[in-house]
Amino acid sequence: MTRFRLPASISVAALITLLGSVPLAAQGGFWWLVPVVPAAVMIWAWRSGTDVNERGLRVRALLGSRIVLWSQVAELRPDGPKQVVAVLTDGSALTLAAVRPADLPALVTAAGQSPATA
Repeated sequence: MTRFRLPASISVAALITLLGSVPLAAQGGFWWLVPVVPAAVMIWAWRSGTDVNERGLRVRALLGSRIVLWSQVAELRPDGPKQVVAVLTDGSALTLAAVRPADLPALVTAAGQSPATA
């Protein structure tokens, strides 16, 4: 299995922001909500990504994940300079979290295919 994840620096930056927001939360009132945002960003950056194996894809987000079998994927294509989209056989598109266009050969290889034949 090959895993594509966001850079760890996002989680580290969110952790630093979370620690910096603790004095605001200690003020009471609505300030207790301030640390919620960096905590959510930290969890999102740590959890989100795409796992690839011979059977299919697993796209993970903050609150859930979706498993897609290769038989449901019609096409993998870049969507701009920083995203890759899996076009499914039902016509819908699924953005692959943390996968960049430069990662497409590694993704295809992890799927058990040769990049030249895919």
